[in-house]
Amino acid sequence: MARTYGRVKNSAGNLIWVEIQSDSTGNFEYGYATTLIQCLKLSLGESPFYANYGIPAQRSVIQQVFPDYYVIVTQQQFSPFFASLQIAKEESQTPIYNVNIVTTQGTKIQQEVAV
Repeated sequence: MARTYGRVKNSAGNLIWVEIQSDSTGNFEYGYATTLIQCLKLSLGESPFYANYGIPAQRSVIQQVFPDYYVIVTQQQFSPFFASLQIAKEESQTPIYNVNIVTTQGTKIQQEVAV
């Protein structure tokens, strides 16, 4: 059984960590979607185990350049786990990306992620 963790807001508005596990059939697509979103919020090299995952957000803020290249790399890393994965930049002053996923079971997941 695979598992990962993601942060969500509870009813009081506080961020809490939640465990995501594979379902009874072994399908872990919700776990991959959670991990993808966490990677978009992760700084490049921040994880001691997965140093090649993440976005150089601090460097992007300093240079005033959106981290589009690293978002594309992250999309390529996660696309094999889904039937379809599209990450598109939203027109805004800050880096916000729309993540659109279609799982192999046909479920659509759409999430706006601020990097």
